[in-house]
Amino acid sequence: MDRAPHSHPTRLRRRFARLTGAFAATALGATALVALGGTPAGAAAANLAQNPGFESGLSGWTCSAGSGSTVASPVHGGSAALKATPAGTDNARCAQTVAVRPNSSYTLTAWVQGSYVYLGASGTGTTDVSTWTPSASGWQQLSTSFTTGANTTSVTVYTHGWYGQPAYYADDISLTGPGGDPGNPGDPVPGAPSGLKTGAVTSSSIALSWSPVTGATGYHVYRDGSRVQSVSGTSATVTGLTPSTSYRFEVTATNAAGESPRSSAVTGTTSAGSGGGGGGTVPRHAVTGYWQNFDNGAAVQKLRDVQDQYDIIAVAFADATGTPGAVDFTLDPATGYGSEQQFKDDIKAKQAAGKSVVISIGGQNGTVSVNDAASANNFADSVYALMREYGFNGVDIDLENGLNATYMTQALRALSAKAGSGLVITMAPQTIDMQSTSNGYFQTALNIKDILTVVNMQYYNSGSMLGCDGKVYSQGSVDFLTALACIQLEGGLSPSQVGLGVPASTRGAGSGYVSPAIVNNALDCLARGTNCGSFKPARTYPELRGAMTWSTNWDATAGNAWSGAVGPKVHGLP
Repeated sequence: MDRAPHSHPTRLRRRFARLTGAFAATALGATALVALGGTPAGAAAANLAQNPGFESGLSGWTCSAGSGSTVASPVHGGSAALKATPAGTDNARCAQTVAVRPNSSYTLTAWVQGSYVYLGASGTGTTDVSTWTPSASGWQQLSTSFTTGANTTSVTVYTHGWYGQPAYYADDISLTGPGGDPGNPGDPVPGAPSGLKTGAVTSSSIALSWSPVTGATGYHVYRDGSRVQSVSGTSATVTGLTPSTSYRFEVTATNAAGESPRSSAVTGTTSAGSGGGGGGTVPRHAVTGYWQNFDNGAAVQKLRDVQDQYDIIAVAFADATGTPGAVDFTLDPATGYGSEQQFKDDIKAKQAAGKSVVISIGGQNGTVSVNDAASANNFADSVYALMREYGFNGVDIDLENGLNATYMTQALRALSAKAGSGLVITMAPQTIDMQSTSNGYFQTALNIKDILTVVNMQYYNSGSMLGCDGKVYSQGSVDFLTALACIQLEGGLSPSQVGLGVPASTRGAGSGYVSPAIVNNALDCLARGTNCGSFKPARTYPELRGAMTWSTNWDATAGNAWSGAVGPKVHGLP
């Protein structure tokens, strides 16, 4: 959220929306297939890539979301080539890990065909590299090179397409340079694990185990085609699942030479439950509003003045301290409170009326960083201290400068362990943060799905974005709200964990304001299948949590027009 007039939380200044040319530029940092080849002094130019021409199917390669297959035509050489098809939020990334030597030079090449085809190498220990072609109607060779770092013993080579584009083809991938073992192109890639089976099951998790593989140093766990965990042992528990839902699991073995083919798949089904989501006091359909602990030209409110339509009130914002990860809160005199006790009394009064009051972390100017175990603990400890001091029901994550999924997950789980099952956790990511499940924000939401209350993505200050159908939609429309919400709804979150975040007035954000009538049409479209625009979801989501606005203050400035219209619509959802 923003403390300056006329704009709310959002640093989407890297506009994915000016997609003209962005299909190329934005993706360069994502992923790509690679053909590597290098000829350092004294080294044979052996191809280190396993199954480089896909003559053995996808052996040695892993393709995201089951996007890859092999075809007999078109091929560049031999009898087969890779065909990979982007779909929805998946860019059809196919990759393998290859053993290399430190401080060595490599060249990578690949023959590709299609639109927006990328080739690259990551984990080089120096500068990761990638290259791409916007259009190759026939076979075109891509090539790039890199030098490994002082401690680098493996790199990942990859290729991918782009969202909303047709299938692409790749063949004859080559990584040349010294192998990971002097005089040897690399130790053997381990074989596929066997004996995969399910174990203990809850409403949000399934335990897995499998037999050890000779030569393996680790294992990757795949759920419905996408990698979700990496472990060193022969067991794992996949969390963040939806109750009464079946999932398909596979496992691969890894070592410095690469990744094995996938194991035979097993299916596990979670037990019945509430569908995920923490905060037991939050109603089935809820309206979230941010209360400004500062004066930026909007109506100044005390908490007691917050409109009754709001079920979750996010106090904006806690501030970073000198301790990494830790936060604190100082009541701004501009709010008109005579004492902190009056503020605390207002929190209790709202809670007595059935409302939840949470402390929001971040905003546009927030600088809270949780990037290691120590800062994760500091975050959990300091937020819990604020909950005890002021009586907050939980926390809102509105970090607009990125977050580390591993350590934010650790922080929120530590907070949950302290606060218990009544903890309310809300999130307010920008649109760019929820375009793909590989993004840190989306990963965090899925990682804590069993304790997460709602994600109220900000559908403003955004520009155009991709919907779940791979088409581009402009902000300010019903389609923008519904097609982007669909990414979260089909990407693993429970409908009860998805809300629509919009400005309360034209002054509440720099761009993207939509009238309450458009918000209500989007709610109807998602929950009932009515009042849709050109995009209509394949199914309805009657458990959709609701809507959010920045802010209760701007809403009051506009005569409560937003809460007066959207509040009853949310509370009347099926």
